[in-house]
Amino acid sequence: MKKVTIDMVSDVVCPWCIIGYERLQKAIAQLDDIEVTIQFHPFELNPNMPQEGQDVREHIMEKYGLTPAQSDQNRKQLIDAGASVGFKFDYFDGMRMANTFNAHQVLHYAGENGKQEALKLRLFAAYFSERKNVNDIDVLVNEAVSVGLNEQEVSELLANQTYADVVREHENLWLQRGIQSVPTFVIGNSGVAGAQDPETLAQFIVQASTEQ
Repeated sequence: MKKVTIDMVSDVVCPWCIIGYERLQKAIAQLDDIEVTIQFHPFELNPNMPQEGQDVREHIMEKYGLTPAQSDQNRKQLIDAGASVGFKFDYFDGMRMANTFNAHQVLHYAGENGKQEALKLRLFAAYFSERKNVNDIDVLVNEAVSVGLNEQEVSELLANQTYADVVREHENLWLQRGIQSVPTFVIGNSGVAGAQDPETLAQFIVQASTEQ
């Protein structure tokens, strides 16, 4: 059995990141003879986002220069893409873009305790499907506990910002490597940007398995 490790650089308020993850799962399912491990790495879509967040529609229109009609079309495209991989996007009026620095700190802690992928998926669902604020301390603690993490330790690491420096260091590392958008998958010697289709991702995994 060949083994391939994929580095996935992503943010939990990035819709194409969860679509990319689910497409990656479909790619992995096509490969019987390759064991794939995914390692997650932090990236903030909006590192300067205020703690209270910003209206999503307003934010997207400002950031990408979209009209209201283009914003609506963008949402429809995401909802359809999500449905095609079994993920529900529940966009609603008044939905807010969240600051994700706290979330990345809890994800780092989760990684040290073997629960990072489970928590990552919970936070995607919490934000996009369940209308939760993934910068809210109570939400982060509850979602962490739901995947088996220690409530007191999560509360303390957030209160003390225990992993602030290490998360910032990891984010800067990927920026220095040229990562400017997410999702980005590093598969073997290849950097694959965007939520590519499963067949394309499978080809990169097969190629990586032959590079070793």
